[in-house]
Amino acid sequence: MESINYLGWFNMIIKFCGNRSFQDLQLSLNSQATHIGLIFTQKSKRYVAPEQLAGWLPKLENASAKTWVGVFVNPSMGEIMEVLEKVPLDVIQCHGTETPEFLLKVKEDTKKRVWKVIHHAPDSLDRMRKYKGIADGYVIDKKTATAWGGTGLSFEWSYTPLYLEEAKRQKVPCLIAGGINPKNLAHLLDYDPDGIDLASGIETANQKDITLIQQIEEKVLQS
Repeated sequence: MESINYLGWFNMIIKFCGNRSFQDLQLSLNSQATHIGLIFTQKSKRYVAPEQLAGWLPKLENASAKTWVGVFVNPSMGEIMEVLEKVPLDVIQCHGTETPEFLLKVKEDTKKRVWKVIHHAPDSLDRMRKYKGIADGYVIDKKTATAWGGTGLSFEWSYTPLYLEEAKRQKVPCLIAGGINPKNLAHLLDYDPDGIDLASGIETANQKDITLIQQIEEKVLQS
C-alpha cells in the first residue's frame, strides 16, 4: 500500500478522473488530489487523445507532484504501449474484463503498477480474488448496460467493508468509485476507504468545477 507521504495531505488516495481538457488538468493539478486519471477508451465521453496530452504536458505546472493513471477498457498491449510513448503514466488501470494473465503481461511489459476495476456484482469478491498477487490496487465501481463507469451512479456502499478486507488481505489499496459527490461523500467516508475516485462528482456542464473540488476536499478534511 502507498506510504503516508505518498498519499499527501489527507493520508488517502484521491483520484480525480476523466480530465478531458487543459483546463480540467489545471484544476486537478492544483487540487489536493494525489492521482490524476486520464481515459483512453474512445467510447467514453471523457476520452482524451494521447497526442493532445503530449502537447499539454510541458505547459502544466506541478505535473510531477501527482501520480498519473491511464484508464483502459479491454485494450491490446499495442494500444497501451502507444499511449505510453506519448504520456508518462505511473499506473495502468484496467477497467474492462481483462484477465489476470493479461494484467501480468501489462506489468511485465510496461514495468508499471496495474490497478484492476471490479464492478460490483454478486460474484465480484470471487473475481477480485483471482487477481491476488497481480493487481497493485483495486477500484470498485458500478457498471450499467451501456457504460463501464463514469455514470454518476453508486453501488450499494454497505458492501465496501468486504472489498476493503479483501484488499487488505492482498496488501494493496482499494478505491471506491461511482456517483461520489459532495452531498454523499460523508456517508462513504464512514467506511474508511483507502481512496476515492471521482469524475462526474466534480463536474458541472462536463467540465471540472473548482467549487465542487473544494467541497470534496473539505468533506475529506472533516472526516
